[in-house]
Amino acid sequence: MKKKILSIMFAVAGMLSSCNDVLDIEDINNYNPQLVWNDANLANAYMANLYPMFGNWNPGADSYSQQLAGIQFYLDRVTISNDQFKSWNYGRIRLINQAIVDVNKGTLPEAVKNNITGQALFMRAYTYYDMVRHHGGVPYITVPQDRYSDDLFVARNSTKECFDLMIKDLDEAIAKLPQRIATTSPDFGKIDGNFALAFKAKVLLLKASPQFNPSNPWNNPYWADAYVVNKKAYEELKAQGYALAANYEDIALVERGPESVFTVINSYPNKTANWDNGVRPGSESRGPASATPTWEFVKEYPMKDGKLYSDPTSAYHMSEEEFLQNFWKNRDQRFNKSIVWNAKVYEVSGKAGKRQYTSLGIAHELDDFGVNPKAGVNSTNLDRYTGFFVLKNSLLKLAQAEVQQYDVDYVLMRFAEVMLNYAETANETGKLDEAMDILKQIRRRAGIEPGTDGNYGITATTREQMREAILAERNIEFAFEGHRFWDLRRLRMLDRLDGTTKHGVEAVAILPNGQEMPLSEARAKADKNELLEGNFRYSLLQVPRSGVKENVLPEKYYFFPIHRDVLDRNKSLEQNKEWGGTFDPTLE
Repeated sequence: MKKKILSIMFAVAGMLSSCNDVLDIEDINNYNPQLVWNDANLANAYMANLYPMFGNWNPGADSYSQQLAGIQFYLDRVTISNDQFKSWNYGRIRLINQAIVDVNKGTLPEAVKNNITGQALFMRAYTYYDMVRHHGGVPYITVPQDRYSDDLFVARNSTKECFDLMIKDLDEAIAKLPQRIATTSPDFGKIDGNFALAFKAKVLLLKASPQFNPSNPWNNPYWADAYVVNKKAYEELKAQGYALAANYEDIALVERGPESVFTVINSYPNKTANWDNGVRPGSESRGPASATPTWEFVKEYPMKDGKLYSDPTSAYHMSEEEFLQNFWKNRDQRFNKSIVWNAKVYEVSGKAGKRQYTSLGIAHELDDFGVNPKAGVNSTNLDRYTGFFVLKNSLLKLAQAEVQQYDVDYVLMRFAEVMLNYAETANETGKLDEAMDILKQIRRRAGIEPGTDGNYGITATTREQMREAILAERNIEFAFEGHRFWDLRRLRMLDRLDGTTKHGVEAVAILPNGQEMPLSEARAKADKNELLEGNFRYSLLQVPRSGVKENVLPEKYYFFPIHRDVLDRNKSLEQNKEWGGTFDPTLE
């Protein structure tokens, strides 16, 4: 499909890029509103320069969770004086507020003004959402501030005020935006009312969450409000034709599909992403993979009947050792479509019948993982690899030299998220049957066996059990999409990451009698793609092999601190109470 690229006028970009954080009391460069807001092209260019805020494909998006290798949370990873996990983006807020005020002073048609205002209001709420989930309440600035005439020493709004203002902005945005931008429209990739409604539902889900309501996490009144809007988002989008993609692997790779609620447009050579270059084995990329799945995550995928391998009621139940030697068998199809393992058929770079090997002494040196002394060589990948690679959303047709041409459109929000957000609010308001229906739809698409009861392996009969079932489904459905850490944090379940370690799987080729296969024979067979998964013995290795090996996530990480430099420049700001201040970032 030929892609429509949002036109970006670099003259305007240069004019705006040096605007600084207004709350840091920095000089704000002037621009000419009469020039920008009386010309539709310049006005659209101004807005287009804000759209990078929505990001792009990030191979390491789930490195903060158990899904990917790497110990991200070492002791004191977050402090008051470092830049880790800080979100204080008032430079962007300044540009957004300028647009909201100035567009209405220009001579553009009213419909154009409304559309630009709607986009800007959404962007403001979206930016504050990120700041609030990091820190709790922040100064909610809604007008461009003037260095000389305004009081820039602004105090923090309460967290409740911030949520109320986000919802107000989103409601006004929904009223001004087109309900849906067609996939065939040149405006596809811009914010529409459906995205705004779905995001409003997500904001209310966060508001109701245990993160913001620690003393009443599951029975606070915000759950009822969240349920109403999440159900509305689900039903309205479904009525317009949004749906789960027929095949899990097609969600992003078949662009502009029925599951895409909001999409960031990529198009080579104008705009590309680093996904394939970050997830492919080194021998098929421009360097070592930067994101590799862990054994811990491999174990969390269900079997074909929707139950875990360790569940005695599963038709595919195995002991720990049996599972280690047969982990690729009878799995949820999302496992097969998301992860590459040793000896799996992996037709990357258009290589028909190619199998991917990771065994030390057999695999390419940029792909291997292991410590087998008989290999006669040391792996250089022990601190970054796991014996697994990411397959999900990979554009396999790209040759090795082309991996940096990856330009699959980035699906920021998809209908499955709308569905599972709705399921969560339904469950917490006592509507287990509605939550169950959503999970069954997700699992049916995944190809899980329905079972004799038609429940696709879901056995939850209480609110607590359904809560765990929904969280487990989000973990698998949104693999490598950057949800897991933030889900655990808003649910106050970071203890599930605290103190954890990570592991990979080493593969050693064996003969039918179980003895190690001579490496010369193994290499010859591997060169012809003749070694299958069952021709190896598997063992666990902790990763990384050196340095910090255990995650440390203290209780105070449910709200991150305001940076000391920000506090020093604005004495009206209070620090969060978990970090030595007096500000309560919760809703209590």
